Amino acid sequence: MESQNRSNRNLPGVIIAYFLIYVVWGSTYFFIGVALKDFPPFLLGALRFTAAGLILLGICYLRGERIFKKSLVKRSAVSGIVLLFIDMAVVMLAQQYLTSSLVAIIASSTALWILLLDVPMWRINFRNPLTITGGVIGFGGVIMLYAEQLNAEWLHPQSERGILLLIFGCISWALGTLYAKYRSSREEEVNDFAGSAWQMLFASVMFWLCAIVSGDVEEADLSTVSSTSWFSLVYLISFGSLLAYSAYVWLLKVRPAAEVGTHAYVNPFIAVLLGVFLGNERVTFIQLSGLLVILLGVMLISRKRLTGKTGNL
Repeated sequence: MESQNRSNRNLPGVIIAYFLIYVVWGSTYFFIGVALKDFPPFLLGALRFTAAGLILLGICYLRGERIFKKSLVKRSAVSGIVLLFIDMAVVMLAQQYLTSSLVAIIASSTALWILLLDVPMWRINFRNPLTITGGVIGFGGVIMLYAEQLNAEWLHPQSERGILLLIFGCISWALGTLYAKYRSSREEEVNDFAGSAWQMLFASVMFWLCAIVSGDVEEADLSTVSSTSWFSLVYLISFGSLLAYSAYVWLLKVRPAAEVGTHAYVNPFIAVLLGVFLGNERVTFIQLSGLLVILLGVMLISRKRLTGKTGNL
């Protein structure tokens, strides 16, 4: 109930934070694709989270936050590795066997995994037909976005391996989300942004290790990286990590996890729109219908919560 009251008192902040995880995170699909034209995957992750983590940690230090608190660093290490590194690394590995369309469909199931694994909220979530119906409808809408490509996707001889990897990544993100929501004590809530910084830094350490082992560091030639890819990296650092990820961690403290997890439905929606306007991609009637269905699902999940009529939250 206290977290609900805090979010009601800071409604403008909640709206801005949702804009960041809905729209900005949705746009990162496009910019990651651009950056990967010149950056190897693990090196891209290492550069992105190292820069974002150090910048955010420096800001927190200048604000006088207790950035070196042992319990904060320890818990951030767990959530950073489970929430950031495993999920993103698995997505990159899965894309060896699956194209981005099927990846987007399976990744959207993260919202359902959060709903299923959020044990403390079972009593509320599973007694609320709008939450359950909205979750199913939202997932169905994402499938509609890519329905015309599904047959080709499933024909890949090793698609099962990619699907299993991606499901593992979705579960990891869901568990990391719930860990970040419930394992931080009230004393540490003032260090939300410092915690985000440490999570990114611990994820970057894992990305650097993978980049070295995989040969990404040795093979990379930064002198050949285009200005467009550098711009995309800067965008991912500033908007994708510094703003959107910090907003995500903060929202988990003040809003229900199932509601925050609806970003997994909206992100493909934004990705499709950017593909149309920036990538000159064609959108079919079925895809447009899918976009509307996604919005309906999100509205059903968020309807009672956003009005504060959610019971004992």
